[in-house]
Amino acid sequence: MAAADVAPGLVWFRDDLRVSDHPALHAAATSGAPLVLLYVLDDSGIAARRLGAASRWWLHLSLQALGASLEKRGARLVLRTGRAEEVVPAVLRETGARHLYLNRRYAVGERRQDEEVGAAAEGARVAVHLFTGSLLHEPGEVHTGEGEPFAVFTPFFRALTRQGEPRSPYPAPSQLHGADMPVRSERLDDLGLLPVSPDWAGGLRETWTAGEKGAHRRLEEFVHDRLPRYAEERDLPAAEASSRLSPHLKFGELSPYQVWHRVRRSEASGAVKEKFLTELGWREFDYDLLATHAHLDTENVHRGFDRFPWADPADARIRAWQRGRTGIPLVDAGMRQLWHTGWMHNRVRMVTASFLIKNLRLDWRIGEQWFWDTLVDADPANNAAQWQWVAGSGADAAPFFRIVNPVTQATKFDPTGEYIRRWVPELRGRSGKALHEPWTSGEDLLGQADGGGKPYPPPIVDLKHSRAEALEAFERMRR
Repeated sequence: MAAADVAPGLVWFRDDLRVSDHPALHAAATSGAPLVLLYVLDDSGIAARRLGAASRWWLHLSLQALGASLEKRGARLVLRTGRAEEVVPAVLRETGARHLYLNRRYAVGERRQDEEVGAAAEGARVAVHLFTGSLLHEPGEVHTGEGEPFAVFTPFFRALTRQGEPRSPYPAPSQLHGADMPVRSERLDDLGLLPVSPDWAGGLRETWTAGEKGAHRRLEEFVHDRLPRYAEERDLPAAEASSRLSPHLKFGELSPYQVWHRVRRSEASGAVKEKFLTELGWREFDYDLLATHAHLDTENVHRGFDRFPWADPADARIRAWQRGRTGIPLVDAGMRQLWHTGWMHNRVRMVTASFLIKNLRLDWRIGEQWFWDTLVDADPANNAAQWQWVAGSGADAAPFFRIVNPVTQATKFDPTGEYIRRWVPELRGRSGKALHEPWTSGEDLLGQADGGGKPYPPPIVDLKHSRAEALEAFERMRR
């Protein structure tokens, strides 16, 4: 049969917007068949949890970068919108593709959607090829001696590492055989992913370079500059020791295999490497948790928390927390960093979450939804699991009575106030207690550079009193 008569294969891109270490693309490229490369923006199908605004901004740039990379290799990216369980079978029919290649996804709606698409494909005699590309293991493969999922991270990670080193990454195809047929594609600019009125993404553009090239530059920068000091400085928000790889992993511009092996090859000490790779392990653990708790973003893992007496969700203090105007400097610094950059330092995420849940006694789901909308790395497993961890309602969670004091955290992890002064300009002329607890100074804190000249607000809640109220509420729940 002539090459032109070979039926094409369809590669369906999702959270794997890269060409290197892409198992589905690698298998399709080595098949020799012409390829149709598809991305479906699905805001309404059974898999859909509509991406937050910050993630949509990132997605636009990541698709742009992927499209350019594919074109350099001889193929083009087809963009469609709609319910993927309908769009993908339709594209299979339009193109006459006989093979469908895709990497697995793990949220409950995503699994259901893949099952529906797979059933439709097989009913049309299309072979479906599924691969593991986004995790180091398939959820459920790592289990206790009794065959049960782990409820605690440390034994889970030990069991995961006992399976041996992850496979080596696949190389990027140097050339792709794009199918020579007129397949309709929507324009990227017409998908409506970028903010227009107003364009609030200036801080995101200053901070990030989305796409596979940007991801690898970030990885190399981390390995050479930040990894050697990661163990010592990872908890210091002003130190810039975090990898900041999370959005690249979320969108699949990097695979965890690439990160794992690059860190292993680095010249950092073995202890430092293990410390960082443990963070990849938490990502794996959270996806196991998502596999066993399908509604992780809306339902307490420990159902006893269904009885917790949350404060009124219409509380006006939610707005103050969202905008970084709580009067608690470390909390406000973190929330303003999030608003400006679409990212927040991990320790400060814990502080801001604890403040919302325990000092304001507001439902963790309010915070999870806000982070989902504003984080560029908002991930269906990690985001929900970490909010439940702070709340005490999740697996291997911090106990509820661990109420983080944001002043103590600030004096310990931002002792010079560098991080706070960067994000809370009203306090730039202060240090020590006057910076970390400005309400004790007795001075009128007139804003100098907060964008509107507003005075820095007094605390919206008394930390000591609200802590006692939270503990009392927890005891009522337990009774």
